[in-house]
Amino acid sequence: MTDSSPLSTADADKTPDDKQFARIIGANLRRLRSQNNLSLEKLARAAGVSRAMLGQIELGQSVPTVTVLARIADAFSLPITAFVGDRSEPNVTFLPASDAKLLHSADGAFVTRALFPFIGSRRVEFYELRLAPGCDESSEAHASGTSENLVVAQGELEVSVGAEVHRLAAGDAIFFSADAPHGYRNGGALEAIAYLVMTYPESISY
Repeated sequence: MTDSSPLSTADADKTPDDKQFARIIGANLRRLRSQNNLSLEKLARAAGVSRAMLGQIELGQSVPTVTVLARIADAFSLPITAFVGDRSEPNVTFLPASDAKLLHSADGAFVTRALFPFIGSRRVEFYELRLAPGCDESSEAHASGTSENLVVAQGELEVSVGAEVHRLAAGDAIFFSADAPHGYRNGGALEAIAYLVMTYPESISY
């Protein structure tokens, strides 16, 4: 069963920055698919994303939602930022907030940005997460060996890992294996802000 959820940005509504972002994601997807000798059909089956949607993303016609991009990344056993980050490796990388590339849920209630882009062989990335009041964002299991370490900076957050639910307030942190379904819910009245470190397994299988 493939995902038919909407893409986050329709081509007609995109700003020049959105179009550039879409081109970067599309170019990285084409490169990774070619390197791994994957057809669109095979990748569609592995990621649970339709062939048509993958084709639109590769052509830079649309920016995928964070959920769709996560499914594609998991099919490659790679972090999301393998598709959105700079492939070069400078000594210093400055990431101004004004230039941040934001990934949204389909309803816009969940927003994330990479603070530590994927570069070279690194298997760790750093995210800022923002959840509007009432936001309930679920994530499918990541590749075996993936872990998440999250700290709440503002508001409150419920983190579910499998059947367990953990309630975190500002300053609380949690570490868990992310190779099971998990999710984040903001049950408070304020926007919740959290920072997440994801560590991926060393081995990659396709």
